[in-house]
Amino acid sequence: MAVIEKKGNGLYWSHDSEKLIIQPWGNNSLRVRSTKNKDFTQNQNWALLEPNKTSTNIRINKQTASITNGDITAEINEYGILKFVKSNGDVLIEERWQNQPFSSLGIKGRDLKSNIGGDFKATLRFYAYDDEKIFGMGQRQEKQLDMKGCILELAHRNTQASVPFAVSNRGYGFLWNNPAVGRVTFGNNETVWEANDTDQIDFWITTADSINGIEKNYSDSTGHVPMMPKFASGFWQCKLRYKTQEELLKVAHEYKDKGLPISVIVIDFFHWPKQGEWKLDPKFWPNPKSMVDELESMGIKLMVSIWPTVDVNSENYDEMEDKGYLVRGERMFKDAFHFMGNEAFFDATNKGSREFVWNKAKKNYYDNGIRLFWLDEAEPEYAYDYDFDHYRYTLGRGTKVTNIYPFEYARTFFEGQKNSGQKDIINLIRCVWAGSQRYGTLLWSGDVRSNFESLQKQVVAGMNAGLSGIPWWTTDIGGFTHGNNEDPNFHELLVRWFQFGVFCPVTRLHGFREPVEQSVEAADKMFNKPFGSGSFNEIYKYPPKIYNILRRLLFMREALRSYVMEQMKIAHEDGTPVMRPLFYDFSTDAKTWNIADEYMFGPDILVAPILKAKEVMRSVYLPAGSEWIDVRDGKIYTGGTTIKVVAPIESMPVFTRAKKPVQALLDFEKSN
Repeated sequence: MAVIEKKGNGLYWSHDSEKLIIQPWGNNSLRVRSTKNKDFTQNQNWALLEPNKTSTNIRINKQTASITNGDITAEINEYGILKFVKSNGDVLIEERWQNQPFSSLGIKGRDLKSNIGGDFKATLRFYAYDDEKIFGMGQRQEKQLDMKGCILELAHRNTQASVPFAVSNRGYGFLWNNPAVGRVTFGNNETVWEANDTDQIDFWITTADSINGIEKNYSDSTGHVPMMPKFASGFWQCKLRYKTQEELLKVAHEYKDKGLPISVIVIDFFHWPKQGEWKLDPKFWPNPKSMVDELESMGIKLMVSIWPTVDVNSENYDEMEDKGYLVRGERMFKDAFHFMGNEAFFDATNKGSREFVWNKAKKNYYDNGIRLFWLDEAEPEYAYDYDFDHYRYTLGRGTKVTNIYPFEYARTFFEGQKNSGQKDIINLIRCVWAGSQRYGTLLWSGDVRSNFESLQKQVVAGMNAGLSGIPWWTTDIGGFTHGNNEDPNFHELLVRWFQFGVFCPVTRLHGFREPVEQSVEAADKMFNKPFGSGSFNEIYKYPPKIYNILRRLLFMREALRSYVMEQMKIAHEDGTPVMRPLFYDFSTDAKTWNIADEYMFGPDILVAPILKAKEVMRSVYLPAGSEWIDVRDGKIYTGGTTIKVVAPIESMPVFTRAKKPVQALLDFEKSN
């Protein structure tokens, strides 16, 4: 017979080799762990913060038991089968078991199977529900907003940030609190969570009466995003790449001389002598402090690119190898990346390694006045094939812990900056995991292609990233690769992407434009660098018609900045994403749950981006419960209707609530 008993404020169940504990973990939330080891792994909360003390109601009968924390109750029977219900009796989710005495299939709903030479492969199965819709799960390059019916890899890749937090229209949020490589299947018959290599099953579940309530509970338990600095709500200028101090300052002055708003300018990669030296090459960046001061005098912040790679020939490699500060290889060599050299990654799961890297960055960047860091290659991007089983961290095997890497990478700089006295912290990063938001991370969607299909996917990616607890999100406006500045078709894409970018949490222009400004060979000869530069990416260098449209969009973003900062305050306080699906604000309108090509920007602006080439008219659904103003002409429409609106290249359909209009946006349209 199973043992069911109260332990502390939790409910404990055990039978044979399995032990399971359910504990209150935040408002209306429970954490569940199961293991076949001697005991649960200690001091391993992963994404979760320590909870405040919560009173619970635990009931134990001979064959069943339950634990209630606020509006959520977990029920467990003598066989160990779990069910989660709301206080009104509605079932949220229930484990699906297909073994004796219930079925002859022999499939367990919860299982830990031994790996040869490792720990366990964990599997957790739940019943699927025909009416369920599932959102979140990080940032993925998929067209689906609703993840129901999808199979998703639980691993990071360039453009894929795997945040294992799902939000359901059934009124719950579910965190697979495990950084192991695995997958989740949101099937029509069952939902299956899998971790390939782990000590234990570990998940967290919460409930609320609204999606907003779920997001707040999640933020309370995994960490709140800081308050975004005001400057970050402006325009960010970037390209691959500004090669010298003189070139970058010239661009900054040209923006200012032309009266164009600009808040941040960025120095991209290969500004260093070698990867893993975390400093500006003095040959091309001779006086960083004076450069920062000059930019500050113009009201512009400077951001620099950071890579976690360490070249075998760099000045820090031998010391870092001696001290165990590098990610190690299980088979032969530890170099895990080959990009203009042979590189290993610094081990961000090692406290000493984090401190070493920050101290180098502090000396060479921070002490020269640089306060913004672009944490690139954050997955990390292993030799293009992502052979996770080859790598080992201080915390364990790559298959077991690799998904924690971007979390610890962000922590490296956030804690270093905070301990150095910096208050307003925001760092751009290419990947995140659950809880990364608490380290001031601005996620961008990686090296996406310059085409309309990619633009459509970014709209979906931004909404699901926000629902995954990552409210700071952006893209490379125009896409990163294969955008040709001599091609009118790219000009059209750039305008449409820029229109979308104005209504993203951060408006940031970046890309590796074609044709390249200089060849790799010419760059090597002229700059003693192995990487050249793409074509221009400054708005004033595009043809006059395109420039005038982009210029107007920059000033539109300026008009919106107060509204953006209001939304950032709300995101900081309760986890509400700035960019979110229509159902977030109009959940009682059933149609809003099926719309993936429109979104809300805060509670009062509806954005309908143009996502197809040559499209100059599109259908827009306006949610019921409000009247809507087309900000371009002031025309008022009734909610709960689908309308057709024109969208010439100069404009994108944007609406504001009639009873609570964003006046700054209406005023801008009237005067421009």
